[in-house]
Amino acid sequence: MKMVIIVSSLVMSFALNAQMLQGKVVRVVDGDTNTILDATNAQNKVRLNKIDAPEKKQAFGEVSRKHLASMVAGKIVNVDWEKKDKSGRILGDISIGTTNVNLRMVQDGLAWHFKAFDNTPAYAQAENEARVKKIGLWKDVNPIPLWEFRKAKKGKGDS
Repeated sequence: MKMVIIVSSLVMSFALNAQMLQGKVVRVVDGDTNTILDATNAQNKVRLNKIDAPEKKQAFGEVSRKHLASMVAGKIVNVDWEKKDKSGRILGDISIGTTNVNLRMVQDGLAWHFKAFDNTPAYAQAENEARVKKIGLWKDVNPIPLWEFRKAKKGKGDS
């Protein structure tokens, strides 16, 4: 009985911290960031949680951005979120109907599962399946994860 109370308390605590945003996607910045206009006409920058997409100047960066845009641009989406990142962007899971957009980006091979910050099995499995199928960025012989791309770019500026 004690365990049931503890688990119930944890679930309720999580539910109290979760927030929901609904709005229209008015801008797709890249494969994991967009701007959503809410009911009060406020613009909300949303970073897709659990994933990391290639940068614009990186291989597959524009392909990733266009793919996300094809799913969400101009559409009403729901964003389930708990916190903001250090840049003030909402870190959220975007859905349209029953489609989890974040997961779909990984399934379609156009984003990495951001394992450093998330251990959701469905995302790890989706990335592995995309690798095996060699779809999206996995067509590349040696796709460079965003965090390594940034590190290499930063190192060039230091010389």
